[in-house]
Amino acid sequence: MKRHQNLVNGVLEILHLSFSSTIYADKIIDKSLRANKKWGSRDRAFVAHHSYEIIRWWRLLWFLKGETPILKREKLNELFEVYWDWAIHKSLLIPSDTPVGVFESFPAWLDELGSNQFKKKWPFMANALNKKAHVILRVNTLRASRDEVLLQLAEENVEAQISEITPEAIVLIKRQQLKNLQSFKSGLYEVQDGGSQLISNFLEAVPGDRILDCCAGAGGKALSLASKIKNIGEILCLETEKSKLTELELRAKRSGAKCIRTKLIRGSGYLKTHFEWADKILLDVPCSGTGVIRRDVDVKWKLKPEHLEKTLKLQQEIISSFSPCLKPGGLLVYATCSILEAENELQIREFLKSKGDLFELKHEERISPSNVHSDGYYVAVLKKIK
Repeated sequence: MKRHQNLVNGVLEILHLSFSSTIYADKIIDKSLRANKKWGSRDRAFVAHHSYEIIRWWRLLWFLKGETPILKREKLNELFEVYWDWAIHKSLLIPSDTPVGVFESFPAWLDELGSNQFKKKWPFMANALNKKAHVILRVNTLRASRDEVLLQLAEENVEAQISEITPEAIVLIKRQQLKNLQSFKSGLYEVQDGGSQLISNFLEAVPGDRILDCCAGAGGKALSLASKIKNIGEILCLETEKSKLTELELRAKRSGAKCIRTKLIRGSGYLKTHFEWADKILLDVPCSGTGVIRRDVDVKWKLKPEHLEKTLKLQQEIISSFSPCLKPGGLLVYATCSILEAENELQIREFLKSKGDLFELKHEERISPSNVHSDGYYVAVLKKIK
């Protein structure tokens, strides 16, 4: 594989920005690719791929170099040489007695947490989180069937096949841009991880439901729910960030999801007007993102123990604040893209301790990142008794 120093310099700049700021790598890489307009498609692929891989294996690479991380340009250039010898030339071997946290390149505190929680399963979990993520599509059944979408993609020279993870899932054989394709513009599908697709199934949504999506983000799960209720009913999407709702509205228009409404929320006053309004509530709460590390490779370096503590408090506030909006007999689905027990089972136990006379746990499940078409998720289904 050939390499050019200007492209290597591009990688080094991304590494420096990523590890010296709180900005996530995908945004840094995207900005770098847009700024360097002279780079061709292969150049762009080179910079993106090797930037992500060095970030993924950051701790291991510095271990192989025999130094602690230093963000000086000459040291990063030396680290790139170590990476090239290890990943491309295969001339560097990892000692067999290397600890899991180093071998799988996790920060010490997160490695210890994972080891304590998963015991003997931790090496397999850590390894799964380092596998390269597939691109999974969810067929929009408001527009087309899965077979029809596969035929359309084939006509557009996109290699894809069905995924068994959900009846609507398609996996791309190789990564490629989709946004300029007519199939995408026509709203025939959305890019959505297989495990994320599964989460909306737990709501048991049916036509006529009133559904409250309380942390809607850009609306991936709301769009899935719109197809499940066949546009008959109402999905109210709440979010604190206007930009995410703007994207959701654009996606809903493209997909033909006419049952979706959006609301930018500030404070808790709005919730009082929706007391016992919803048949179903989806709480896809903010979390550590430890279940999607293979997709967001720098989560493990950006996340800090103190950040996790703040997230736990926020999750508790969200489930307590929104649960009164559910009708008696309705279902509340609590979900995270985290592998950590503290954000998952322990949060639900804490909620039931305080609201046990109102809610019962119907089901809880972990969706493992060992499934090649899914990241790591946790789902709890709660039923409101009265």
